[in-house]
Amino acid sequence: MAQILVVDDEVGIRELLSEILADEGHDVTLAEDAAAARRARGEKRPDLVLLDIWMPDTDGISLLKEWSAVNLLTMPVVMMSGHGTIDSAVEATKIGAVDFLEKPIALQKLLQTVKKALKHDVASSRPPLTLNAFARSPLLKDLKKRLEQAAANTSVILLRSATGSIAEICARTLQTPKTPWLDLSATSAPLSQEMLENVAGGMLFIADLMLFSRLQQKNLAFALERLDRYKLRLVAATSRPLSVLAEAGWDPALIARLGEVWVTLPQISGHVDEVPEVAALVLSYLVERQGMPPRRFSTAALNALRLHRWQGEWMELLATVRNLAVAALEEEITAEDVDGVLRRDTDAASPAVLPPPQFSQPLREAREAFERQYFEYHLKNECGNMTRVAEKTGLERTHLYRKLKQLGLNPGRRPDEGEQ
Repeated sequence: MAQILVVDDEVGIRELLSEILADEGHDVTLAEDAAAARRARGEKRPDLVLLDIWMPDTDGISLLKEWSAVNLLTMPVVMMSGHGTIDSAVEATKIGAVDFLEKPIALQKLLQTVKKALKHDVASSRPPLTLNAFARSPLLKDLKKRLEQAAANTSVILLRSATGSIAEICARTLQTPKTPWLDLSATSAPLSQEMLENVAGGMLFIADLMLFSRLQQKNLAFALERLDRYKLRLVAATSRPLSVLAEAGWDPALIARLGEVWVTLPQISGHVDEVPEVAALVLSYLVERQGMPPRRFSTAALNALRLHRWQGEWMELLATVRNLAVAALEEEITAEDVDGVLRRDTDAASPAVLPPPQFSQPLREAREAFERQYFEYHLKNECGNMTRVAEKTGLERTHLYRKLKQLGLNPGRRPDEGEQ
């Protein structure tokens, strides 16, 4: 039968529910508060959670939000409350709860709700896209083999020449089904030991190392030291050489750890003949597993995709297919649809305009990332000549040195060291 976690601060209710569910043949684990629930969730991997809304340390709605934020809602959750309202039920359902029980809970209602909830497969309702969907593509089939070979020998894998969606697809491919997932890029607060305990046995992911703030770098170092303890795997992606991280002031030991084992993603621009097959597979996945309207590519549309200059590489291709699935007016996607999404001229292709990756970050971190790139550009162009960098950036040199130090950049030669 099922493994059920009951979370309630009232001992009488916990014991009553435990007796009823055990009589039905279920294996029941009890938790008196959110802290105990987190531990039990990590240790038992329950098939169902009965979660009380009103608890002394962390209320059930907050715990539900927490699990949802770090992809721990891999099991159905039924909320319980003795002071339940329609608003509470609606809020919990929006977050991810599958049902709501109001106390006192009638025996028949409890058994019916549990039976119904156990049939609700949360994990497969919107499964993540993995390389398993591309078994007919020799290029991506080979990539999957190389990733699995690397993963068999290390818990830290660097994806080179990759960021964003394609990096997540690779990481999801290596993730064990129904295990936790934590995107370190989305964590702007200090990483705690409890947060790692909550995702034990799961996957840590970084979509683009170049966008990491100072705090996130510390979080990464903290996590790397504890991977073995919590049986975690880390997949991090970058489109730039690791030497750029060193120039940006990253800890050399951290860079060395990240660069021990890497897999370089093949570039679409070097395998354009595979584009039609990959695009068709992505579209099929979106239609069959992600609820997109029925769509198929015409032969002319696939040829138009193959002829496009994929300067945005994988991220551009995946975004293009998703936009075509949404924007096409007819079931068959035409070459005209492709031209419209890619905004091509009649005689030459131009890449689709994608928002800068900084747009997904909080303002302060996005600003720091931009400033670092801005000053890296001028330092390189002026060969480290600080007088000329100051002139180009419009900053007084003392202010310039201070700014470069804050960003962790090497200021290069000082003005009295031979500037002309």
